[in-house]
Amino acid sequence: MMDAEKTDLTFKPHPKITRALDILFILHAEHELNCSTAGIRHMASSQSDVYSSLAGAVTALYGPRHGGANEAVLRMLEEIGSVDRIPQFVKDVKDRKKTLMGFGHRVYKNYDPRAKIVRSIAEDVFSIVGKEPLVDIAMELERIALTDEYFIKRKLYPNVDFYSGVIYKALGIPTEMFTILFTLPRLAGWLAHWYEFLDDPHNKIVRPRQVYKGYKRRNFEDMGQRQKKVDQDLNYNVDTTEVRREASLELVRQEKKTAKRMAKQ
Repeated sequence: MMDAEKTDLTFKPHPKITRALDILFILHAEHELNCSTAGIRHMASSQSDVYSSLAGAVTALYGPRHGGANEAVLRMLEEIGSVDRIPQFVKDVKDRKKTLMGFGHRVYKNYDPRAKIVRSIAEDVFSIVGKEPLVDIAMELERIALTDEYFIKRKLYPNVDFYSGVIYKALGIPTEMFTILFTLPRLAGWLAHWYEFLDDPHNKIVRPRQVYKGYKRRNFEDMGQRQKKVDQDLNYNVDTTEVRREASLELVRQEKKTAKRMAKQ
């Protein structure tokens, strides 16, 4: 009821705007074990109360790389200012002088399916409240990203944050409120994970596993014979096998040896 007057008790929002917000809220309610969702599951595992757990998830979502992404998109479009300045901005992105916000995703390595939905409802919103001036910049930037080999090679396609910020801006919502509008629907997803974790008797306190990638064996040297190696560079290249895989392979080797030994008897 953002548009309702205090004295107007019969006011009803436009159904297309209501539908647009419903769709945006549904798309933002839940999406895998992202940063904030993983965070609340970690905190739930320590049997922290729901309010403290939610506060931790909100903290994660507050970061510009997570919930602040659509706000960052809008500020980027405002910084570009006009369509004729896009070529220079794209050049700066390729030269690593600027950061392209709203493109690319940790999960989707092609066009984010949620972005297609948001882009379609944007037209409904613009037909009612008018076309947001930043839309022309957004559409031209999208066109370049979908045709330029530089972005295609790096799989930088528009994600859900790219158009959602423009829609909120067109609806007259302050930019500082964008992350809050992300948080409201995500609360449902967080609480679902919190309840799920508590109800599962097999869930214990979360303790992420680390795999040491440093030296495997080093000979002992007496203190007097040790050399100072401040420029020593450890090799952190991830091996093709990890600890669990190595254990499985070792088990297979032992089973084969046992089978051969039993066959000879």
